[in-house]
Amino acid sequence: MLTKRIIPCLDCDLQVPQGRVVKGVEFKEVKYAGEPAELARKYYEDGADEIIFLDITASYERRGTMVDVIEKVTKEVFTPICVGGGIRKVEDYVNMLKAGADKCSTNTAAIHNPEIINEASKVVGSQACVIGIDAKRRYVEDVKENNDKNIVETEKGYCWFDCSIYGGREFTGMDAVNWAMECQKRGAGEILLTSMDKDGTKDGYDIELTKAINEAVDIPVIASGGGGSPEDIYNVFKKTDVNAALAASIFHFNEYSISVVKDYLNKKGLDIRI
Repeated sequence: MLTKRIIPCLDCDLQVPQGRVVKGVEFKEVKYAGEPAELARKYYEDGADEIIFLDITASYERRGTMVDVIEKVTKEVFTPICVGGGIRKVEDYVNMLKAGADKCSTNTAAIHNPEIINEASKVVGSQACVIGIDAKRRYVEDVKENNDKNIVETEKGYCWFDCSIYGGREFTGMDAVNWAMECQKRGAGEILLTSMDKDGTKDGYDIELTKAINEAVDIPVIASGGGGSPEDIYNVFKKTDVNAALAASIFHFNEYSISVVKDYLNKKGLDIRI
């Protein structure tokens, strides 16, 4: 059985040259949370299994991502690093890996040009090719009229999950489950799955979304959006069997440390790297 991973996520922008970490709620109400290199070093020392950097404005601003920031971080942090935001070409993957990253996550560019998944996975390997999916619930009244979607029953009714791009600013009408399966076929090695409905709320992960995606693919899935306590993280592992859980707010604002979360999960019987 694979060890479950605990992953802090640093949502970044380049409002200042060294970058800054920010955190919002449902992709809005963004507030300052710290400096990227400083937080990454803190999480590395506290036992993070991986650290994800997401340049949340790169795609929307149509600019390259934060190579300089990653070069600085990887001189002091020796845990796997995944970088997303502004990764549009295979060259971007290569440059980011040269800067010290281990993986690159693509969302907007992959939806606009799915062939980049095929190309990148051949050049840098599937293990370095992560697809980010930012999904939002779309409730339906008539299931039969939506037979092209993967409809899931929830406590609030039937829904499917709509993929967004440009940091949640635009929706595509693409079914997230179908898109995850296509990404796997094209060579993606992992899915970074974020619930837009749960993002920043700290009231638990979207179990229905996470389970639907995880059961549809064979590659690892990272659950993101809604982690507010060690119990929330335990629940997403037990109810969906995902490989990893991502959290941000609880770590950035010192509500829980990674070591505290891992100790809790270990005592609950999960296979965790201590």
